[in-house]
Amino acid sequence: MIRRAEERDIPELLRLLRQISMVHHRGRPDLFKYGTKYSEADLKVIIADESRPIFVDADEAGRAAGYAFCILKQAVDDPILTDIRTLYIDDLCVDEALRGRQIGRGLLEHVKAYARDIGCYNLTLNVWCMDGSALGFYEKCGLKPQKVGMEVVV
Repeated sequence: MIRRAEERDIPELLRLLRQISMVHHRGRPDLFKYGTKYSEADLKVIIADESRPIFVDADEAGRAAGYAFCILKQAVDDPILTDIRTLYIDDLCVDEALRGRQIGRGLLEHVKAYARDIGCYNLTLNVWCMDGSALGFYEKCGLKPQKVGMEVVV
């Protein structure tokens, strides 16, 4: 069942945040420390913020199979960008023990429907090139590159 996250979900969100942190740390230890991106206090604030919805796929007992952290963005009166509303997926994670069961696709479809319902023009996210499975997943779900970040380590 996919629903908005509640404070009771915080322990499960932290568990999954640690999993995704390890993916990034293993892939780019030069950039990513191991730890969680948000603290319990941060999560309480985010859960209460209507512009930062978190969706969780959880069973009746509260065990989370996955989550999608989102941020509503709009560049109002920007000199270059149009005033479209965008729903940005800040983080999407499926429990590593449950991957391959269409949980991520379900979360993504739920978030797309939510974005349409609130009048967004598009849904965006960033994905790290070192995470080939995530790149493949998003491409299979119909997402296409919007822009490319590049680097050289000096």
